[in-house]
Amino acid sequence: MFDGCGSIQMVWTWLRTDLRTIAPTHPTCFFPVSAVCCCQLLIGAQNPTLSKPTDLVQGTLDLLILKVIALEPMHGWAIAQRIHQISGEVLQVGQSALYPSLHKLEQNGWISSEWAVSNHNRRAKYYTLTKAGRKALEQEAAQWERLAAAVSQVVRAV
Repeated sequence: MFDGCGSIQMVWTWLRTDLRTIAPTHPTCFFPVSAVCCCQLLIGAQNPTLSKPTDLVQGTLDLLILKVIALEPMHGWAIAQRIHQISGEVLQVGQSALYPSLHKLEQNGWISSEWAVSNHNRRAKYYTLTKAGRKALEQEAAQWERLAAAVSQVVRAV
């Protein structure tokens, strides 16, 4: 189990050195501030060995959001619910992490948004993946696979 953000810094730095050179870093984990901090994605209580939110890699939330809205356009609350559902009710995305990430993804041009009426007859902002977002999703997913494989190798070797 990792003891905090910095525990996997070396592997992440190896994978994302391009971001380290262009973005200021988070004071605790030294990851780029441009992505949502790993400390903001909550892990559900069903897995007590992963009870700390710092056990996740930064940027994971961006990848999860991109993947979920690649399936279909949805509003913020539905995105959080879908991540919770698909993860087997393990991951919970709080509003304090979700909406800044959506805003950043929109500023990057990876998602677009428009107001519409939800299934509950309320106005909601629906997010859609852009062409640039599809490309970013492919790249982020590939980087995640590399990171997961590297971490798995270390865990199996110890």
